[in-house]
Amino acid sequence: MHGLEGERTLMRIHIGERDKAADTGRPLYQALVELLRSRQYAGATVFRGIMGFGASAKLHTDRFDYLSSDLPIIVECVETEERIQAILPDIDRMIGGGLITLERAHVILYRPEHGASSRART
Repeated sequence: MHGLEGERTLMRIHIGERDKAADTGRPLYQALVELLRSRQYAGATVFRGIMGFGASAKLHTDRFDYLSSDLPIIVECVETEERIQAILPDIDRMIGGGLITLERAHVILYRPEHGASSRART
């Protein structure tokens, strides 16, 4: 049985593996996840792409014959629209270049059973 079901916002932040946070110089994907975690957002996941290109049209790939040290990275977070909108100004200050996409997502959340009830509360 699932607990939470409803509409949320899926935020995808498209950056490069070598991108650094403007304030600390740490990897940007790490700084973004730490920001989301410190604000107690529902969760975040970082994906490393095996191939891609951005606005510059420069190909980034893990293939040996075209090896790139700047693979595509996507940081995903699913949260309420209000919470996503609230954190965007902070993310804007951290990102030098990249792309953020926002889309509606229908969410069904499953949680492991602990005791009498496993339903998530909204």
